[in-house]
Amino acid sequence: MAKNPNKEVAPKDEPMNGAMKFFLAGCVAELYLLILRRFYINADSELTRIAWYDHYLWTLAGIGAGVLAVGVIAALVLRGSAKKQKSAWILAAAGAFVGAATALVRWNMATLSFMTIVVPVIMLLGILWALYDRECALALTVLGASLFVLWGVRRYGSSVYVGTTVKVCVVIYLVLLAALAALTKSGKLNKLLPPKADKLPVYAACGLSALALLASLLGGGISYYAMWALAAVVFALAVYYTVKQL
Repeated sequence: MAKNPNKEVAPKDEPMNGAMKFFLAGCVAELYLLILRRFYINADSELTRIAWYDHYLWTLAGIGAGVLAVGVIAALVLRGSAKKQKSAWILAAAGAFVGAATALVRWNMATLSFMTIVVPVIMLLGILWALYDRECALALTVLGASLFVLWGVRRYGSSVYVGTTVKVCVVIYLVLLAALAALTKSGKLNKLLPPKADKLPVYAACGLSALALLASLLGGGISYYAMWALAAVVFALAVYYTVKQL
C-alpha cells in the first residue's frame, strides 16, 4: 500500500504552517482581550464590574498560573520528545499570557488598550520570523522596537515626571543596538542568523535606529519625523524581501 503523501509535512510548507500558528495564536489572544473589555471594562452595570474585579479576574489569573505550571512541568518531564515538549511550552506560554494579562487588567484597566496593540505587533513579528529570511526578520524586529521607543520619546520625553527615565531608557536601548551590531559582526548570533546570511540589513537597522533616537533626544518635533523615516524604511525593506522571495 502506498504511503499517504499528506502524512508528513513537506519542508517547504513548514514556514507557512509556522506563520499560521502565530496568526491563530494572536487572534485567540486578541479575542481574550476583547472578552475582558466587553464583560469587565464595558460591563453592563457597576455590580457586574465589581464581581469581575473581586472574583472572576482572580479565577482567570489562577487558571492561567495553573496552566503555566502544568506546561512547565510537562516540558521538563518530556525532554525525550521534542514534539511533545514543544506542545508543553506552547501550553505554558498560553497560561502565562492569560495569567499576566488578567493580572495587569485587574491592576490597571488602561493596560488593556496597550495589550490590544502589543499582541498584533508580536503576532506580525512572529509571522515575519516564520516566512522571511532571518536577516530581514531581525532587521524589521529592530526597526519595530525602535519605532516603539521613538513613540515613547515623543509621548513621554518632555514629561516632568518620567522624562528623565525615558531618556535613560533610550541610552540603554542605544547600548543594546551597539551590542547587537557587534555580535552580528563577530558571528555570535548563529542561532538567529545563518553563516551565509546578509548582515547589511541588520547593520542598517541598528545604524538608522541609533541616528533616529539620537536625533529625537534633541527635542522638538524631530521624533515625529524620525518615526515616519523609520516607517518608510520598514515598508521598503518588507517590499524588497517580499519581491525577493516570490
